Amino acid sequence: MKKTNKFILITVILLTSIFSLRFVDNYFEISKNLDIFTTLYRELNVFYVDEVDPGSLMKTAIDAMLESLDPYTTYIPESEMEDFKFMTTGQYGGIGAIISKRGDYIIISEPYEGFPANKAGLIPGDKILKVNKKSVKGKTTEDVSKVLKGQPNTSVKLLVERLGKDKPLEFDLIREEVKIKSVPFFAEIEDNIGYIKLNAFHRNVSNEVAEAFNKINKDKSLKGLIFDLRGNPGGLLNEAVDVTNLFIDKGLLVVSTKGKIAEWDKLYKTTKEPLDTKIPLVILVDSRSASASEIVSGAVQDLDRGVLIGQRTFGKGLVQQTRKLTYNSQLKVTIAKYYIPSGRCINSVDYSNRNEDGSVGQIADSLKKEFKTSNGRIVLDGGGVNPDIVLERKKYSNILASIMSKRLIFDFANEFYFKNSSIKNFSINDSLYNEFVEFLKNKEYQYETKTEKALNKMIKDAEKEKYFSDLKSEIDILKAKMDSSKNNDILRFKKEISQILEGEIISRYTLQRGRLENSLKYDEDVKEAISLIQDSEKYNNILNTNL
Repeated sequence: MKKTNKFILITVILLTSIFSLRFVDNYFEISKNLDIFTTLYRELNVFYVDEVDPGSLMKTAIDAMLESLDPYTTYIPESEMEDFKFMTTGQYGGIGAIISKRGDYIIISEPYEGFPANKAGLIPGDKILKVNKKSVKGKTTEDVSKVLKGQPNTSVKLLVERLGKDKPLEFDLIREEVKIKSVPFFAEIEDNIGYIKLNAFHRNVSNEVAEAFNKINKDKSLKGLIFDLRGNPGGLLNEAVDVTNLFIDKGLLVVSTKGKIAEWDKLYKTTKEPLDTKIPLVILVDSRSASASEIVSGAVQDLDRGVLIGQRTFGKGLVQQTRKLTYNSQLKVTIAKYYIPSGRCINSVDYSNRNEDGSVGQIADSLKKEFKTSNGRIVLDGGGVNPDIVLERKKYSNILASIMSKRLIFDFANEFYFKNSSIKNFSINDSLYNEFVEFLKNKEYQYETKTEKALNKMIKDAEKEKYFSDLKSEIDILKAKMDSSKNNDILRFKKEISQILEGEIISRYTLQRGRLENSLKYDEDVKEAISLIQDSEKYNNILNTNL
C-alpha cells in the first residue's frame, strides 16, 4: 500500500513538473514573440519609406493572425462596435432602413415597417442627395450608414430625389432604437397548418416565436407547424436553447459545449414548460442555416421531435465569446465546440488541420461517425445537419440572376408604384409582363449560359488544336441558333421571373411582410412540408425508421 501511494505521489509530481515546464515554455514563447512584434512594429512606423497609418497597420496584422485560426475569431475595434451590437441583438439607433449603392449615390432599398424612415414616408428607390445638408455623392454605404445611425431621439435631415418628383424632397427624421424582428412573418397558411419564419437568433427571439405560435394557435386547432430556418445564420446560443424548449419537454439536454478550459464546459437543458410537444413539427433548412439554427434543427432531429426538410445545413459547430480589450475594443474568440443531444458535433471543417497552403477542407465522409437519435435513427457528425427529406436546392436561371443583379426588377417595381397608388388581389398577368419585357428593351443585362461557356471553350480548344477553320461554318450556325434561342429566355423563364417581380411589386405596398407572404404561394419546400403534415403515417414513419 505504501509503495502504491509512493508511486502515485511520484507520478503526480512528474506530471506537475511536465505541465509546469510546458507553461514556462509557452510563456517564454509568448513573451519572445510579443517583443519581436513590438520592435518590428516600431521600426516599420519609424523607417518605412512612406507614411503609414499605425491603427490600420495594426488591424491588418491582427486580422491576418486571426484569419489563420477560423473565420469566426475576429477583432472588433471601437469604431465597429455598433455594427457588432446590431449583429448580436438586432438593435441599433437610426432611421430603420436598408440602403444600397447605385452609381454615385446611396438609395433606400427598403424601409423597416414601423420605424422612422417608413413613418416619414421614405420609399424604395429614393436617392439620398444630402444628409444634414452635406452631400453624400461618392460616399460608400458604410459612410452614409454611419451618419444615419446615432443616438435615439436625435434628429437627422435627408434630402432625397424621388421618381416622378420635379424637386428633391426634404425629410426631418427623429432616430429611434431600431429593433429588427427576428420573426418577420407568421400565419396560418393552409388546412390549419401554422408557419413561422425565423431570420436570426437575436435577444428575446424565443419570446417572438412563442408570441407568433400562440397567435396562430389561439383556438388550439393547429394540425401542424412549419418552422422556417432557411437562410438563418444563427446568433445567440441561449436563445437557440430557449426556442427549442418551446417544443420539447422540460429537463432535456439541447446542447453541450466543450473547449480548452474545462471549467467553461456546460450542459444546456430546457428549463421551462413547453408550449407544445405533440403537434407535428416540420423544420425547413438549407445550406445557409448555420450555428444556432443547427442547434435547434439538430436537437429536434436528435430528440425525434420533428422532421427536417430541405438541404444539408452549413456545418458551424463552434461557439464564440467576446472578450473585452483595451480602448473599448473586443475580441470575438472561438472557445468551444458544441454537441447536440445525440453526442455529435456537426462542424464541417477542421480548422486545426490545415493544408500546406493554409487552406482547409470539408471533413471527409470516411471520417464521419454514426450516432443515434432517441428513437434509434442513425445520424452522422462532421457535416452539418442532414435533413430527413432532402429536396433539390432551387436554382434561378441566368437571365433572372442577371436582371436581379442589375436591379431591373427593383426599378420596374418603383415605376409601377409611382403609377399605381394601391393594389388589390395582385398578380402578374400577361399584359403587365409584356410591359416588363418592353421595359427591359435597351437595358443592359448581359449573361452567359452554361451552353455558351461550353461552346466558347470548344472554340478556344479548336483554335489551339488547329481545327477551327474546318469547323467554322458549323460553329457559326450553332452560335446563331444559340443566340436566337437565348433571345427567347425572357419568355422561356416567364414563370420564375413573374414570381420574383410579383413579390417585389407587392413589397412596395406591404414591405418585407407582404413579399414573404406572397412567396409562400410558389414555395415548393413549404408545399412539401404541408403535404407531409397532412400525411400523418408518413410523418410518423420517418421519425421511427433508421435514416
